[in-house]
Amino acid sequence: MPQYWILKTEPSQYSYADLEKDKITVWDGVSNNLALKNLRAVQRGDLLLIYHTGKEKQLVGIAMAASVAYPDPKKKDLRLLAVDVKPVEKLPVTLSEIKKSPAFADFPLVKLPRLSVIPVGEQHWKLLMRLALVSSRPKSGILRNGIRLG
Repeated sequence: MPQYWILKTEPSQYSYADLEKDKITVWDGVSNNLALKNLRAVQRGDLLLIYHTGKEKQLVGIAMAASVAYPDPKKKDLRLLAVDVKPVEKLPVTLSEIKKSPAFADFPLVKLPRLSVIPVGEQHWKLLMRLALVSSRPKSGILRNGIRLG
């Protein structure tokens, strides 16, 4: 069973549209100790919510981990990690929509807004997928790539 994560990015540096265009990318540049601990736990096949920071402040897409975490190839420090990521589906859920729900009061995206790699529990994942369905998803609740939304 896959685990779920949020990966944050500034869209002017690398956006979900860039990921769709590239088809796969090395997700690197993580330096915070807690974020690195979370990234170390990412397994191949885990589902990743891509969150745009800055002015957008929203979940913009679902991606999949195409590898386990490995030493960041751009750094000489072996404790710094990267993971290969490929796009799955666009997804519109704003931070303001998330904050409106009391179910997300203890959600790490709300409580630890600066953390760049955030675990998402199964219950929060299902709630986020329901928010996405309300926003723009097909009634079936299944993405075109066969991933169930909730």
